[in-house]
Amino acid sequence: MTPPSEHSSSSKAVDSHSSNESSNNEPNALHNAGISSAKRQYTDNPDFENGRWFPTWRPFKGDIDRNPVGINEYLPPSKSLLLGVQHTFAMFGSTVLAPLLMGFDPNLAILMSGICTVMFFIITGGRMPSYLGSSFAFIGPVIAVTAYAGVGFNTNLDVALGGIMVCGIIYALVGLLVMKTGTGWIERLMPPIVTGAIVMIIGLNLAPVTIQGVSANQFDAWMAAFTVLLISGVAVFTRGMLRRLLLLVGLILSYITYYIVSNLMGFGVPIDFSGVAAASWFGLPSIHTPRFELSAIILIAPVAFILIAENLGHFKAVEGMTKTRVTPHMGKAFFADGLATTFSAGFGGTGVTTYAENIGVMAVTKVYSTTIFVIAGLVAILLGLSPKFGAVIQTIPAALLGGASIVVFGLIAIAGAKIWIDSHIDFSKNSNLIIAAVTVIMGTGNFSLHLGSFDLGGIGTATLTAIILNALFNRQKG
Repeated sequence: MTPPSEHSSSSKAVDSHSSNESSNNEPNALHNAGISSAKRQYTDNPDFENGRWFPTWRPFKGDIDRNPVGINEYLPPSKSLLLGVQHTFAMFGSTVLAPLLMGFDPNLAILMSGICTVMFFIITGGRMPSYLGSSFAFIGPVIAVTAYAGVGFNTNLDVALGGIMVCGIIYALVGLLVMKTGTGWIERLMPPIVTGAIVMIIGLNLAPVTIQGVSANQFDAWMAAFTVLLISGVAVFTRGMLRRLLLLVGLILSYITYYIVSNLMGFGVPIDFSGVAAASWFGLPSIHTPRFELSAIILIAPVAFILIAENLGHFKAVEGMTKTRVTPHMGKAFFADGLATTFSAGFGGTGVTTYAENIGVMAVTKVYSTTIFVIAGLVAILLGLSPKFGAVIQTIPAALLGGASIVVFGLIAIAGAKIWIDSHIDFSKNSNLIIAAVTVIMGTGNFSLHLGSFDLGGIGTATLTAIILNALFNRQKG
């Protein structure tokens, strides 16, 4: 998920200093895409660039209220634990919501998010502060492949898992390619005009499914609208960590309201708590075996390019905040995310992606230490091993999830526009206008092309179109 407030530096921190993963032609490419870019200086850090897999770790010795905590610095255990738990709660709302919208096991998704976050830390050598949670980019293709009705367990889950695994493998291979050839080509292939459009259509493409899901009856429609109001109120009228937990707090408040109106006052379908009472406190979530079908793979595999575009913006945001050159490690990050997605789906979990929610937490706290994310991942693993916790999640009414979806998908759509704004995209250029206009309408209307008998899907078709149009129309030399 990608709320608009967290793309503020997605493309501002363009590092024009060349490395083995940078391109000398990057400034021209950025200029041709309509971006006003400025060189940004980064101070060399011998502890960070020590030639070893992990950086040289140092205890933080500054004033935590005044000085940022660096990527390779660590805090005392008590502070680290609190900050780690905070990151766990920051990702919680979206990591739970995404599997519920696809009919996956939310407990397994939480467990996998924790494992994958620790895996990401190891593969990236502790140099990229990120949390990996359930990706919303898979929702549309998974629903299309499985014909999921929106409530309960997805009986065709195995087919979707096979497609997600292949998507993860493709993503990991792109990561290996970036590690070998550098990042310049991928930033030219998907500049902000393209990434903004792709992020926008992730939200817009899901709008019809979301609205249909809360329109079954007027009671559900009103409860969904009330959920939207509560989440929006938390986002606008609260501050600090409470605002960071807008989805979680909003859902809790709407859940309490639903219980009062339905279970106590007799309106709507009451919440059934029998499953909670029967669930044990500790245990492994149900594991599911993937099944590989070519039609599902063709539809889900293009999500790899959406994840690349989304994470490219996230990594640039991290670089801008930390003033540390993490771009040379982007290939490792792509590979780690792809491998984590494949691993998660192999056991029945969702595809995963780096989370903008946690990037937002870093922006507020100025604590960039990657050791904090290891703690957050371990906390998530403990939560994922509690079936009773999962049973509570399963009692959330569909109307409330629908209301939360309206907010989430709307935020994703607006995040795409914010990428354009923050990157100073020049819409006086017809090339940028055409790329954005065609891509957004294709994705929103779910326009889909077929390769033989296989459906690329609306998001896949629009993503491919954006890349091709950019290659055709933004070729001028600066």
